Amino acid sequence: MSFPAPGRHPDLAAFLAHWRATDPGMGAEAVVPGPAGPLARPSPIALRGRVPGNRFCVQPMEGWDAERDGRPTADTLRRWRRFGESGAKLVWGGEAFAVCREGRANPRQLFFGEPATTRAVLVDLLEALRAGHRDAGLDDADLAVGLQLTHSGRFSRPDGAPAPLRVVARPELEAQLGVGADAPILDDAALARIADRFVALAVLARDAGFDFVDVKCCHGYLLHELLGAREREGNWGGSLERRSAYVLEIIERIRAAAPELEVGVRLSAADLAPFGPDPVTGVGRPREERDGPRGFGRAGRDPIGWDLEEPAGFLRRLVGAGTRLVNLTLGSPYYNPHAQRPAAHPPSDGYLPPEDPLVGVARHLRLAREIRAANPDLVLVGTGYSYLQEWLGAVAQHEVRRGAVDFVGLGRMMLVYPEIVRDLLEGRPLVRRRICRTFSDCTTAARLGLPSGCYPLDDHYRSRAEDAARVRSFRRSSRGGED
Repeated sequence: MSFPAPGRHPDLAAFLAHWRATDPGMGAEAVVPGPAGPLARPSPIALRGRVPGNRFCVQPMEGWDAERDGRPTADTLRRWRRFGESGAKLVWGGEAFAVCREGRANPRQLFFGEPATTRAVLVDLLEALRAGHRDAGLDDADLAVGLQLTHSGRFSRPDGAPAPLRVVARPELEAQLGVGADAPILDDAALARIADRFVALAVLARDAGFDFVDVKCCHGYLLHELLGAREREGNWGGSLERRSAYVLEIIERIRAAAPELEVGVRLSAADLAPFGPDPVTGVGRPREERDGPRGFGRAGRDPIGWDLEEPAGFLRRLVGAGTRLVNLTLGSPYYNPHAQRPAAHPPSDGYLPPEDPLVGVARHLRLAREIRAANPDLVLVGTGYSYLQEWLGAVAQHEVRRGAVDFVGLGRMMLVYPEIVRDLLEGRPLVRRRICRTFSDCTTAARLGLPSGCYPLDDHYRSRAEDAARVRSFRRSSRGGED
């Protein structure tokens, strides 16, 4: 299926007509550059004494490029440096940092190993990022940087092969993914040991100079799955209060051990039904859920809807525990990528989009608006903006100016065109040949076991002839020969 890409519209009026045909409640406006613009205003929150100096946030973008012992490579440090060069004043974790080896999502993921070594790794990553910011001519006094703490749970692959660690049975996912039905269910003692690792890694992040940590609760990973574990027995299953308690206990312990740190949460505010390709058309369709919908924030039988009661209730508990900083996302890249990461082209494990990807972007924005209305005390980072391409800034300013979000989160765009933030803020024309067109090669490369990067547009990756050829070959074969 083919949908008109945002970048094909010749002007803002033409894009706005398409945008509002997608969802009448959406808006966009000409970007006001310079310090008077809404996107250049300082944030409403201080993180370890730093007040982020604009409203752009670098989302965590993992590179699949660390050493197998968890140390960063030159590619890892390059990516963190470029995040600093972007000009965004909030950096949400740089990338996911696993709290233990067995919780890695892939064998090239950064992870918490020997404490002194891990602290040195964190220092190097942070210095690369801050050096990039300074070398771009920017003051890093108002640059706030966090570390995303993660455990991959059922998506753990520390040695490459699936090694799922479940907190609850999810038959529909196990059927969809083809793995995990016989994997162990972690008991409360195992979860308690994992909680210890979250706290210890947060302390190391504090010591290395990070301003906050993210206790990651999204995309089907361990803590997100636990939030939806109604069927689980023990201390952390059943009622929402008990399912929330594990995350809240980790946050409380981090605050006690490292009171200087702010703690944030990246949250998939709703789990969605698993999708897979139609066997004839290749277009995504929801898988049948014979036992009824499972997961966090689900809205009955609606495969891509949500019920705010659970996420709003969890977020009220976070605010009550002193955590206001929340980065919103939706669903999972593993089993409903069109909704979690709207894109024109599917990754290797995906399917053709069943809707105009702008519908997916609007879904993210509507979710943020509803969460803001239900929880006005939050400081929100919004998601889903990269697919907007040339009109990213126009929509971002509209959402920030109306108060729907406090920060605009950019992920894929940061891999190929991190300077888009400075260009928007300073009123320069965008470099169209560098804008992310959501080819999904950054995801496909990772699924093929290669470093994640923009192979079509970034010379750093395009110059790796063998790797680039593998990605390009897959892209062509999966799209009927088209490039």
